Amino acid sequence: MTTTTSTTAAPTEAVATASTADAPALIRFRPTGLDTAPEVNALLERLGLGPFAPDGLTAFGGRNDNWAGTTTLGRQVFVKTAARAPDGSRPEIDRALAFEASAARLPAGSPLRTPEHLGTDRESAVSAFRLLPGARSGSEVALDGDFDEALCREAGRAVATLHTLGTAFGEDPDAASDPAPDPASVLAIDTAEAPLPPMRWLRAFPWSEVQDRSMAQIAAWKLVQDDTEVVAALHRLRERERTAPHTPAHCDLRFDQFLVHDGRLYLCDWEEFRLADPARDVGAFAGEWLFQATYSVFAPTGEPTTAKDAVALGFDLSHEEIVERGAAGLRHHIPRIAAFWQGYTECRTPDPELAERAVGFAGWHLYDRLIATAQAHAVLNPVARAAAGIGRTLLLNPAGAVATLRLADSGVPHPAVAPAAVPHPAVAPAAVPHPAVPHPADAPSGSTR
Repeated sequence: MTTTTSTTAAPTEAVATASTADAPALIRFRPTGLDTAPEVNALLERLGLGPFAPDGLTAFGGRNDNWAGTTTLGRQVFVKTAARAPDGSRPEIDRALAFEASAARLPAGSPLRTPEHLGTDRESAVSAFRLLPGARSGSEVALDGDFDEALCREAGRAVATLHTLGTAFGEDPDAASDPAPDPASVLAIDTAEAPLPPMRWLRAFPWSEVQDRSMAQIAAWKLVQDDTEVVAALHRLRERERTAPHTPAHCDLRFDQFLVHDGRLYLCDWEEFRLADPARDVGAFAGEWLFQATYSVFAPTGEPTTAKDAVALGFDLSHEEIVERGAAGLRHHIPRIAAFWQGYTECRTPDPELAERAVGFAGWHLYDRLIATAQAHAVLNPVARAAAGIGRTLLLNPAGAVATLRLADSGVPHPAVAPAAVPHPAVAPAAVPHPAVPHPADAPSGSTR
């Protein structure tokens, strides 16, 4: 099993009968017919793997076509396509190939593991990887409560190792005593600014994009645009990012980009790989747990539950109950953020301001999830608004939340993030009831895509 770049529904017919709200990580799809994508088997045959055997061929959710199965020569393979730019270029494939070139220098036993890249047809924008049979996506692992502190620490070590790619022996590229990065591995890495948050959208939503957005997504963007303090905070975050030390970074980090296979953690999907502020990845991982904590407000015990159960549990809660449950969710999940940070600092020494910038990116991540979860809905639901409230708090005072999120040597989890976030009138969690509360694993990321 492996994942694709996004978690939106694939444009194929679902095989499983469970809804994506009930079991998002277990859904399989009937893949696009290979007769319409001859480049797939052509690549596999060129690689000496044999074409896909039709029996058992399946696909996973994602915005791009993908295929998973066994070839006629008995090789278990995952193949996926990548999008092309309007000008015909293939930036996603190029970024992924830049990662593979950099990762080839990792020593055996590196904390950063990724499914083996078997080959790419750049012209057709198709890549093949070794399938990891029985692997579970990080979204599924988190949903089941199995993304524990030990696994989070392992994730921190993997991300820190990623941030040292291109340096000899995995040393910190910012340290003056380190050897210079290998030009062969660095020059091919994209240096363009990461697309999110899209700063021009903070001023006005492009009319050309309106037809592709739900009413709830437009309302979510209005929450951002109407909040002058949030807009100013996002501009400050971008400015700090531009002057921060840049490293190789994933730039699309979410739970579903992780795989757990035979007890080992893998990180995949490198289409947004580039030189960027490493705080993006740290903040995104923290933001994933904060979104989980927000979602737990609508569960009876603060533990993850299905969206169907949450429908009956969230909408009659009082303000005090929402604050209390939100604080409980934060107390439950913040130790996992702390474990990630422990693993990260074991493998890399962060620059002095990285933790504070990471808090800002965690705040943006919650807004990004708000926008993404709104894709299939007409109005914003309470969990999305609660996420926006926490995101707002983090963006407006990132320095004040560093210790709260335990992105420092010391600091005790504190429920201040939840109560401070909820009262803001623009994001009151119970303001707009909705008959379905999506689980974070349902939500696509990359709201401009």
